[in-house]
Amino acid sequence: MKVLVSEQIAQKGLEKLTEEGAVVDIKTSLTRQELLEVIGDYEALIVRSNTKVNEELYQKATRLKVVGRAGNGVDNIDMEGATKRGIIVVNTPESNVVSAAELTLGLLFATCRNIPQLHDRLKERVWDRSGLKGMELQGKTAGIVGLGRIGSLVATRLKSFGMSIIAYDPYISDSRFKNLGVEKKEKLEDLMSECDILTVHTPKTEETYGIIGKEQFKFAKKGLTVINCARAGIVNEEALIEALKAKIVKRAGIDVLEGEPHATSPLLEFDNVVVTPHAGADTVEAQDNVGITVAQEVVSALRGEMVPNAVNLPTLHTQDLDTIKAYLKLGETLGKMYYQLEKEAVDKVEILYRGEVATLETSVISLAILKGLFEPVLKERVNYVNANLIAKSRGVTVTESKESTVDNYLTLITLKVWSKGKVFTISGTTFGKGEQRILEINGYEFDVNPMPYMLIAENMDKPGVVGQMGTLLGAGKVNIATMQLGRKATDQRAMMVLTVDSEVSKETLNFLGGIEGILKVRSVKI
Repeated sequence: MKVLVSEQIAQKGLEKLTEEGAVVDIKTSLTRQELLEVIGDYEALIVRSNTKVNEELYQKATRLKVVGRAGNGVDNIDMEGATKRGIIVVNTPESNVVSAAELTLGLLFATCRNIPQLHDRLKERVWDRSGLKGMELQGKTAGIVGLGRIGSLVATRLKSFGMSIIAYDPYISDSRFKNLGVEKKEKLEDLMSECDILTVHTPKTEETYGIIGKEQFKFAKKGLTVINCARAGIVNEEALIEALKAKIVKRAGIDVLEGEPHATSPLLEFDNVVVTPHAGADTVEAQDNVGITVAQEVVSALRGEMVPNAVNLPTLHTQDLDTIKAYLKLGETLGKMYYQLEKEAVDKVEILYRGEVATLETSVISLAILKGLFEPVLKERVNYVNANLIAKSRGVTVTESKESTVDNYLTLITLKVWSKGKVFTISGTTFGKGEQRILEINGYEFDVNPMPYMLIAENMDKPGVVGQMGTLLGAGKVNIATMQLGRKATDQRAMMVLTVDSEVSKETLNFLGGIEGILKVRSVKI
């Protein structure tokens, strides 16, 4: 096992590689050309964020089997190129969760007790506490946006200070809130109006970027404390500055800044704002964890073992990938549909395999379904081998059953998602050389080949609705590829599934939702 380390990782990580029998070359000062010249000698490459692992590198890396990213994101790695070549990409998304949670507490103490300001006065030989009275945490209410791993750690620690904890996270089940002893808020505005301290711990996505903005601060209690150790932009910087000036926010602790790295943010001008330079993962322990984790994952991948953080491919032992990959693709498609059509947090997932697929190692397909289910809300943090852990951490029960026969089809996969007593169902199969088909959604029957861009609308079954849909899509310059309708004569409802050539704008979606008889319309991306 010959491993090239092109960017610095902790010494303990290097020692772990050597202990496992790898031949390790540490070359952290290579030019791009030098890297391209030597990469062909290695089976594994360990990088951080600076090394570009792209098509240019892949063409030279003829022996490469695994790329290890010592950190969370994989923006510098061409995932499609790696997958096409069977190169496993691993990262270390959970190695710094404790450090991030603890920095949140550090900034909270620093802001609530004015520690930096008092420190600076005394360093200047001024013994003066005037104007810097602090605030106790006991008896206060903390509002957490994002109750994932870091948010959960923060909640547990804040409870020990005698605080009441409320949280907003529409993608976490009620049972998870209950187990943590956290009160769930269905609306972000309700959380803002009740909390004394606001802290955010959600991934940065299209949905969460700017989730705390001017409108949300209108609901805030005067004197709010704001902490952001997640990602820049989740709390809109301009809105936070306005809230500070208006004294809606009394103090803030910020570890992440828009356009970082830089030291020019307007937030730096406020005496009541404590700032740190994105130091959430900057502890000895976190960096040791990152180094050790990436080393172990690289070695495991080279040995053909299951890898805890394989970002792009599962490692299959008893099933050839060519046999099962069509079902993996179908499983992901079925999973991706739920959160794009529904918004309720998942309580339980049931997966039924019928026909030929029931003879395969379906546990891997179930992982693909879970990966698809959580990816729209967690992005890159979800992969085949951590999908079960993510489901468990979110309080989601997963069950799997099999039947050897099925009517009308050789094979059928049905996904049932339970949420607050309601059940969402979707079924699919494969034809020929792995071609996917969606056959049913919530009892409406179809035969749809899923495409990258789709529209799904539920409507009253009456004349004129379909025609208006076509007219408005045409006006929005959206070309319809296919359209299918499923009907339920018992309740006079129908569902339309359209595949389209381009993404549908929010404006056009709003127009479609206004058509008389349209009950719900959603844009879906596969």
